Amino acid sequence: MTGAGQGWSLAKAEGDGPAGPRGATLDLLDADGTRRGRVQIGCSLDPLAEALIAAAHQAADVVVLTEHASTRELLAWGDDSPVAAADLVEQVQALQREGHGVLAISSGRDRALDAADIGVSVLRGDRPADWRADLLCGPGLGEAWRLLTAVRPARRASERSAELSMSASALGALLLAGRRGRRHRALSWAELPPVHVASMTAMLTGAVSARRLGHRPLPPPVVRDAWHALTAEEVFRRLSRTAAGSPDGPAAGGTEERRPRGAEVAARLAEVPPLNRALARRAGTGARLASAVRQELEDPLTPVLALGAAASAVVGSSVDAFLVAGVMTGNALIGGAQRMRAERALGELMLSQQVGARRVLTGTGVPPDPGDGGFAHLRSADTEKTTAARLRTGDVIRLRSEHVVPADARLLWAESLEVDEAALTGEPVPVDKSVEATPGAAPADRRCMVYEGTTVVAGDAVALVVATAEATEAGRAAALAGTSDVSSSMQARLAELTHQALPATLLGGAAVTALGMLRGLPLNRALDSGVAVAVAAVPEGLPLVATLSQLAAARRLSRLGVLVRSTRALEALGRVDTLCFDKTGTLTEGRLRLVRAAGPARPLPLTGDDGRRILRVAAHASPAHGGRVAHATDRAVLESAGDLPPDTRWALDEELPFEATRGFSASLGRDGDRTVIAVKGAPEVVLAKCTRIHTSESPADGEEPLTPARRRAAAAIVKRLAGEGLRVLAVAEGPGRDRGEIADHIEDLTLLGFVGIADTPRPTAEDAVRRLVDAGVRTTMITGDHPATAAAVAADLGIPDADHVLTGTELDAMSAGERRRAVQRAGVFARVSPAQKVRIVRDLRKAGRVVAMTGDGVNDAAAIARADVGIAVAGRGSGAARTAADLVLTAPDNALILDALREGRALWNSVRDAAAILVGGNAGEVSFTILGTALSGDAPLSTRQLLVVNMLTDMLPALAVALTPADDAAPLGGAPVRGFTGQDMRSALAVRGTATAAAALISWQIGRLTSLVPGGRRRASTMALAALVGAQLGQTLITGRRSPLVIATCVISVAALFAVVETPGLSRFFGCTPLGPGAWAIVTASAAAATAGAAIAPRFLPSAQEGRPPYTR
Repeated sequence: MTGAGQGWSLAKAEGDGPAGPRGATLDLLDADGTRRGRVQIGCSLDPLAEALIAAAHQAADVVVLTEHASTRELLAWGDDSPVAAADLVEQVQALQREGHGVLAISSGRDRALDAADIGVSVLRGDRPADWRADLLCGPGLGEAWRLLTAVRPARRASERSAELSMSASALGALLLAGRRGRRHRALSWAELPPVHVASMTAMLTGAVSARRLGHRPLPPPVVRDAWHALTAEEVFRRLSRTAAGSPDGPAAGGTEERRPRGAEVAARLAEVPPLNRALARRAGTGARLASAVRQELEDPLTPVLALGAAASAVVGSSVDAFLVAGVMTGNALIGGAQRMRAERALGELMLSQQVGARRVLTGTGVPPDPGDGGFAHLRSADTEKTTAARLRTGDVIRLRSEHVVPADARLLWAESLEVDEAALTGEPVPVDKSVEATPGAAPADRRCMVYEGTTVVAGDAVALVVATAEATEAGRAAALAGTSDVSSSMQARLAELTHQALPATLLGGAAVTALGMLRGLPLNRALDSGVAVAVAAVPEGLPLVATLSQLAAARRLSRLGVLVRSTRALEALGRVDTLCFDKTGTLTEGRLRLVRAAGPARPLPLTGDDGRRILRVAAHASPAHGGRVAHATDRAVLESAGDLPPDTRWALDEELPFEATRGFSASLGRDGDRTVIAVKGAPEVVLAKCTRIHTSESPADGEEPLTPARRRAAAAIVKRLAGEGLRVLAVAEGPGRDRGEIADHIEDLTLLGFVGIADTPRPTAEDAVRRLVDAGVRTTMITGDHPATAAAVAADLGIPDADHVLTGTELDAMSAGERRRAVQRAGVFARVSPAQKVRIVRDLRKAGRVVAMTGDGVNDAAAIARADVGIAVAGRGSGAARTAADLVLTAPDNALILDALREGRALWNSVRDAAAILVGGNAGEVSFTILGTALSGDAPLSTRQLLVVNMLTDMLPALAVALTPADDAAPLGGAPVRGFTGQDMRSALAVRGTATAAAALISWQIGRLTSLVPGGRRRASTMALAALVGAQLGQTLITGRRSPLVIATCVISVAALFAVVETPGLSRFFGCTPLGPGAWAIVTASAAAATAGAAIAPRFLPSAQEGRPPYTR
C-alpha cells in the first residue's frame, strides 16, 4: 500500500493476517525504504460481541476468553487470565475435572468444540463449518447470544419439572390410596391423574418459556470505533452523516428542533380522553404488579406450600388448602407491591438527579463543515437544554465548568479544559484535555475523549457524542459484568430450613398413618390423619414472615436515608463479612484540600510563619477570573488561605492562568512597595526556574543559593510528600518587571517551599471503618488511584493490612488460585480497572466471603452488580452505580452503612426467632400427634384444631417477633450471621418442640385419666389444644418480652383461644368443648412448666456462637 504522492508504503512484517490471534503487523516505510514506524492491524468487533460476553456471565459461573489482538479490550472481562487458542482444549478439560459443565463457542475448526460438553460453532463468511460441534448457528453472534440467554431459563424449567414430577407422584399415591369403588369408572377432566397434569403443565410452561425466548429481540448492536485515534475533523465527518440520517434528528441544515420519542408519546397521550387515559395508567400499573407478583411466586418456598395445599385438597381438607393458598398469594402480593414501591422511589430519586446537557443547534446558521477554521465557531452557536437520555450519537454538546458529562464524546474544540475523572478512574486529580488524537492510548489516557459521569472542573469545550446509554464506557462495564444471582435471599435460607424439616414432617405423617392402621383404623381415616398432620406441620407462615420483616426493615432504612431497591439484599446484609470500599467519593469527599506544607528541606506546620507565607504566596498565584476559580487545585489553595488574616499589602496587577503545556500559574502584583511575581506549579517545572531558596535560618534577606545539594534535598521532600499520596505543588516568587509578558519574567525565582493537596476522608469514614472492624467485618479499599495514595488514605482510616497493597497489574500476572489467596490477604487494591474490580469481588465470593461493594462512580457499577450486596452512594454522576445497586445511600454518609448492617443483622435475629416459633411449634405438634396416636390409636387433634393452633401461634405472634425493630442503641454485634441451619437453630427447635409436645401430652393424658375432667375424648383434645397454644405463646413471650407488639399479639391470641373454647357454637365447630376452672388450671400449669423449662434449657446446651453479644430488641 502506497501513500499518494509521497512514496510512503506499508509492508507486512509479521503475523498471520488481521483475523489471526496476533493480528497483522505492518512496517511503515518512507520513499527510501527506511522503516519509520510499525502498526498493528486487526478486525473490528462484532456488534454483538459485548452482549455475548454479558450473556455468558449471566449463564455461567466461569467465563474464559482466548487471546486475540482484536479483542484486547474485552479480555479483562473474563473470569480468569485469557488462554492461547492452542491451549483451549487443555483449559476445557481442566474445567471439567473441577466439576464444571463446559460450553465452548468458536468460529472455524476448533478441537475445543469436541472436548466441551456442548460445542457451538458460529458460521463466519466462507469458513467451513466444524461438524464436531453439537450446535451450528450464525452467521453472526445473534443466535449464540440467544442460546446463552436460554441457559438460566432452561435450568429453571428443568428444576421446576423435577419438582412437579415428584409432587405429582406423591399426590397420585394419595389419590390411589384413598380411592374407593372407582376402579372401573372412566375419569373426568377433574379426575386426571396428577402425574398427567404435571407433565402437561411442565411441557406447557417450557413451551411458553421457549417461545418467549425465541421472540426476545436481539440487544442493540454496539459499533466501537477508535474515535480517539482519529482527528476531530474525521470524527465529525463520519458521525454528522449518521446524525443527519437519523429518523429523530433535524433536517440537514434546517432549524427544526428534534422532538424526542418521549415527547411524541406525551403528545399522543394528551389527545386521549381523561377517562381512557386513567384506565390506561391503571392497566399499566396492573401489568407491572402482575409481573412483580409472578417474580415473587418464584420464591423457593412456593413449591413446598403448593404441594401442601394440593395434598390438603386431595384428602378433602379444603380449609387447610385455602389457608395455605391464601398465605402464598398474599405473600406474593405484598412482596410485589414492595418491589413496585422501591422502584418508584428509585425512579423519583434518579429523576431528581437526572443529568442535563446543552445540545448545540448546528443548523442555526452555522455551516455543517468546519473547514480549515476548526470548530471554535461552535462555541457561539445556539444551544438547547435537554437531558442525557435524549442525546443521540452525532449530537454536538457544549461543556462548561461544573457540568456533568452526559455521554461519551470526542472533543472538537477545547480551551483550558480539565475533567474530574475520579468516577471513571478513581483518581481525584483533574485531567487535562485537548483536541489532539491519542492513537493506541488506554481509556484513562485518551485526552481527546470525555466520558459519561465525569465532571468538568475547568475550561470550556465543544464535543461530539460518540456513545450513549449502554454503549458508553460506564454502561459497557455494567453490562459486561452481568449481575449477581438471587439465590441469596431470606426466602432461600428459609427454604433450606424447610427442606431440612420436610423429611421429618413426611415421616411424622407416615408414622401417624401407620400407627392408626396398626390400631385398627380404616385406611382412609388413617390417611386423612397423616396428611392433616403433615400439612399442619408445613410452616406456611414463613414466606409471609420473611416478606413482611424485609418490608419493615426496608421502610425503617428508607426513613434513615437508605433506599432499598431489592429486599432480597437485606438478608445478605446480615451475613456480610467483607465490605469493599471505593476510595474517591465514598471514603473521601471527592474534592481536593490543602493538607501539608514543607520548606525546601523539611516539613513545616501550616500554622507557623513560614507555612503561612508559603500558603499566602500560593494563594496569590491562584487566578480567579471574574470571581470564579477554574481549577480544583486553586480552589483548594484559596479555601485553605481563607483562614488566614486578610492580606492588605497585596495588590494584583496581572494573572497568568495554569495551562498543561506551561505547567504553572503566576500572578504579578505589588507586595507593599515591592513588585513581585508569585508562581505555583509542578515541582519539576518550577524548580528548574529557581536559583535561590528561602530559609528562616539564613541571615538578612533569608535567601541562599540553590546548590545541587539543596536541589537534591528539595527533590527528596517532593518524593516524600508524593509517597504520602499527595499532589505536590512548588511555590516560588521573584522580582517583577513593568514591561513584557508575565510569562517572560518567570526566571531567577526563589523557592519558598511546597504544598501537598489531597482528597481528604469524609468525617464519618474513620469511625465507620473502626466500628465495622469491631463488628467482625473485614474492610478493604478498591480504587483506581495510585498505590501510594491509596495506602496512605487506608492507613489514615485504620483499614487493616493497609500496607499490603496489590495493583491491577500484579493481579493480572497471577493464576486463578494465587489471585484467590492474594485477595484474602490484601487490604488495598490500587490502579485497578472496572474489570479487575469485578474479578476481586468474584474471587472473594469464591473464597467463601459474603461481599458488599460500596461506590459512587461508573467504574464501580460492574463490581456493585456482582457483589452479594451492592451499595451506591448517591451523588453527581453516580447514575450507573445507582442502577446497579441493591441499596442506595441518599446522602454521602458512611454511617448509613452501619445502619444498614444493623438492620440486616436484626432482620436475621428476628426472622430466626420467628422461624423457631413456626418450625419448632410445628415440630411439637407433630411429636405430640405421633405420641397420642401411639397411645390411643387415633390422632388426638383434628385437622381444624391443628388449624386453630397454627392461626393463634404462627400468624400474629410470629409476625410480631419478626417485625420488632432492633434497638438503635444496641451494638452492631461481634460477628456476621451465618444462617438458620446451625447448632443454635437446631437447639432452639429441639427445646421448643420438646416443651410444646410435653405440655400438650401432660394435659391430654390428665384429661383422659382423671375424674376432674369427665367428658371423654373431646374434652381431652380441647385441653391438649389449649396447652399447645399456651406453651407456644409462653415461649414467644420469653423471646419478645420487651416488645409491646409481641405482648399485645400474645394477649389477643389468648383471648381468641378462650373464645374458641368457651363459645358453644364455635367450640363445637372446631371439635372442642368448654372447659371448667379445674381444666384451665391444669392447662395453665402445664403450659407454665413447659415455658419455664424452655427458658432454662438453653443454659445447659452448647452454643455455636458463644461470646457473641445477644441482639437487643
